[in-house]
Amino acid sequence: MSITTLDGKRFSEMVIQGANNLAANANMVDALNVFPVPDGDTGTNMNLSMTSGAKEVQNNIQDHVGKVAASLAKGLLMGARGNSGVILSQLFRGFSKAIETKAMVSSLEFAQALEAGVNTAYKAVMKPVEGTILTVAKDAAKKAVQVAPSETDLVVLMKEVVKEAKASLNRTPDLLPVLKEVGVVDSGGQGLVCVYEGFLAELTGEQLPDVPAVHASMDEMVNAEHHKSVQSFMNTEDIEFGYCTEFMVRFEEGKKSFDEDSFRNDLSAYGDSLLVISDDEIAKIHIHSETPGKVLDYGQQYGSLIKMKIENMREQHSGIVGESHVKLQTEVKKSEEKKEFGIVTVSMGKGIAELFRSIGASVVIEGGQTMNPSTEDIVKAIEEANAEKVIILPNNKNIIMAADQAAEVAGEHVIVVPSKTVPQGMAAMLSFNPSGTLENNKKVMSESMANVKTGQITYAVRDTNIDGISIKKDDYMEISDGKIVGTSPQKIAAAISLLEKMIDEDSEILTILYGEDVSEEEVAELVSMAEEKFEDIEVEVHNGEQPLYSFIFSIE
Repeated sequence: MSITTLDGKRFSEMVIQGANNLAANANMVDALNVFPVPDGDTGTNMNLSMTSGAKEVQNNIQDHVGKVAASLAKGLLMGARGNSGVILSQLFRGFSKAIETKAMVSSLEFAQALEAGVNTAYKAVMKPVEGTILTVAKDAAKKAVQVAPSETDLVVLMKEVVKEAKASLNRTPDLLPVLKEVGVVDSGGQGLVCVYEGFLAELTGEQLPDVPAVHASMDEMVNAEHHKSVQSFMNTEDIEFGYCTEFMVRFEEGKKSFDEDSFRNDLSAYGDSLLVISDDEIAKIHIHSETPGKVLDYGQQYGSLIKMKIENMREQHSGIVGESHVKLQTEVKKSEEKKEFGIVTVSMGKGIAELFRSIGASVVIEGGQTMNPSTEDIVKAIEEANAEKVIILPNNKNIIMAADQAAEVAGEHVIVVPSKTVPQGMAAMLSFNPSGTLENNKKVMSESMANVKTGQITYAVRDTNIDGISIKKDDYMEISDGKIVGTSPQKIAAAISLLEKMIDEDSEILTILYGEDVSEEEVAELVSMAEEKFEDIEVEVHNGEQPLYSFIFSIE
């Protein structure tokens, strides 16, 4: 059947199908992240962003395609999470602007709208990188514009768009060396392909298959536990154990002898919804916990950890039920009278949140790595700050674009100081001057970030090779200002090795933020070794309680 014009109702169904297909493939998209740590959760971010857009469309289904596209753009804008989610929102923001006055569109107008979306997205990114979602969108739109003048059938046009998007995706490793080095295509580009495949399936009437389950029996049980323990809650904040943690243990000689009953009983202390399935070689575990790092540490006593997955269920639940999961923590209750200044900052651990509040943060958003707040979350935090002038500190490179978008939505009284790490955010806060102007504070706070170095210790979830460094699964990686500089099988050895690389004769203060997987004994050992090796350095220690990162170092 030929389709020569697209109205609002059909486009609504395309959007919903695109969102559903992305949701079905979100885990696969996550698995394409190029770093061997959970770095941004591209599939999760894009899924939650697109789900927000689709929900807005569902609430505004009508014949006028321009108005439906505007609803999509609005939902995506407010739900955008992470760089990939923000770029997706910008693609459809430009698309929407191009057809906002049209009741229905032809294949040529649809192609031109795709091209307009690409132009908007490229303008929104400070330094566009080829070999990413931007390239896939650009190549697909270019093909659409080439085909549309001689092809009036939208079905044929969309087939060409999907075909070219897939071809462009397969070319991304040739444009971005790190993709080729690790052996994957771009995750954001793959997410966009999933959306376009959903669009096409709706036009052709095709039923897209669900992603096949790898471990059917466990997956069925997990789905039942999720239904019982998560989706039935009325409010997101009622979720007691927020991280859905799944992994497998491959038993090894020389490690602790495995007894399923004892293993299950021990793990039950870390959370609920616990499932354990085992045979002679492997155990598969599912648990909802607030301390996934401790769960993984326990499992590692029995052998090697494989196929690990940690998901923030508060994020997922918010995306499903339309609630904002972000907990806004204020130092004092909002008064009726606005303060002159408010500072909104993002924290990736309860201890870090307390630190930010202690040095003057008005509102702390619980988020960070793998838990990116949406544009709407940040806008709500700006409102909660209740101030004439508001400064946002994202503290994560994957949150900066959403923060910029929130500032644009909120108005001229809001600025973003683009901190990429927690230490940068703290340095910026300590240089804040309540007597200064918004512009002067942005300048001074941004400059202060240049005087702090950030070190991080985290574990690798798979074997890989990045920047010439061979990384083994479960090794601890040394990260200096975002660059992997070494690895070690031992946590403390990795920490000391990283400090030796980062501390120089100009360094004066070392601040150690230790994570939820670090014991008091390990902290004492590290501090003792650091004070012995770096005699002239003042050492401060705080329990950051952050997930994923055993240690975060601030060196000034």
